[in-house]
Amino acid sequence: MTNRLRIGFLPLVDACLPILAHEHGFAEEEGLELTFLRDVSWATVMDRLLYGHSDAAHMLAPLAIAASLGRGRPAQPLAAPFVLGLNGNAVTISNALADALETSGELEGPKSLGERLKRVAQERRAAGKPLRFGVVHRYSTHNYMLRYWLASCGIKPDEDVEIVTVAPPFSADAMDAGEIDSSCVGEPWNSIAVEKGVGQIVLATAQIWRRGVEKVLALREERLEEIQPSVEGLIRAMRRAGEHFVDPENWDTNAAILSRPEYCDASHQLVRRAISDRLVLRQGKASREYPDFMFQYHEAANFPWVSQAEWLYSQLVRWDGMEYDADHAKAASRVFRPDVYRSALKDTDNPLPTANSKVEGSVSEALEASVQGGTILLENNTFFDGESFDPDLLEGYINSQK
Repeated sequence: MTNRLRIGFLPLVDACLPILAHEHGFAEEEGLELTFLRDVSWATVMDRLLYGHSDAAHMLAPLAIAASLGRGRPAQPLAAPFVLGLNGNAVTISNALADALETSGELEGPKSLGERLKRVAQERRAAGKPLRFGVVHRYSTHNYMLRYWLASCGIKPDEDVEIVTVAPPFSADAMDAGEIDSSCVGEPWNSIAVEKGVGQIVLATAQIWRRGVEKVLALREERLEEIQPSVEGLIRAMRRAGEHFVDPENWDTNAAILSRPEYCDASHQLVRRAISDRLVLRQGKASREYPDFMFQYHEAANFPWVSQAEWLYSQLVRWDGMEYDADHAKAASRVFRPDVYRSALKDTDNPLPTANSKVEGSVSEALEASVQGGTILLENNTFFDGESFDPDLLEGYINSQK
């Protein structure tokens, strides 16, 4: 018997794993029939999920937590048993702002770029025309990464600069219209702004947090309980899709699939750049490689570390002007479901970490970590400012950022 799952998504390259699980037959081998609901805004993806129009969704990790805590709408517990990828976003700035910052045409260092940006931001604020940054949603890693970087560089979000919401497919148009000076968005929308000649890529979010959690597969908690065997089959299919996705021999094939109108609706060339960690930063220039720009498979990248959810909760508290609440912190941590991930993969050769949490940002050199049946090698996962996040010290971490 085939089990049918409806999956909501936005046209972004990091929606790749469920799509490729379907296209390459991995889902079918698990007895699953996948259909996809393509939207243009995260609000609509969330509405479809909460109202039962979809069974699961390609979802912003912080939005899954915010929905579970009742931020902006009645609380409805969500579950994220699978991380669809780490990083994959970039900061693109208008040509006028690039001139003001005297950018190099390469990816800039976060600290040096932040110092120059602080000066321009103060000048623009004094002139009554503050810089305006576009992010894809209030509860997005894009928003939190951007704010974390700006604040660490001495720029006060919402005071020195404005931050507004722009749906990913409209980010290049908003920059072209002069509505925003910069955007933090996923691919292929940074590259589309470059191709249109309206902006330049200056920073990858992987430079802010090298292994920052990004999208997750999200379901209503009650729906997960109803269809958990099917979800576990989907997890196995997506792990196989991830292995296929990161193999250079498959980049052209997968770029051709993801670029189709029903998925990303973007050029094959732009999608392939993101898959291969190569980006054209400025119109007419050669592509540049930034290793691990997107990170979809290795180092147990799909494992839903509870510590990642807790870091996202710390940023929600910080930027929503909330106080730490132990019950809310527990509810946020419960959104990430390593138990379901382990259950799905227990009889496979996939690495299964023995812990549910780790100190985020603590690995600057290769480090062996324990997994079921052995060890895996974890690479650099640092924050650009040298800070780290210990989930056992969550409340203190939140207080230190006020």
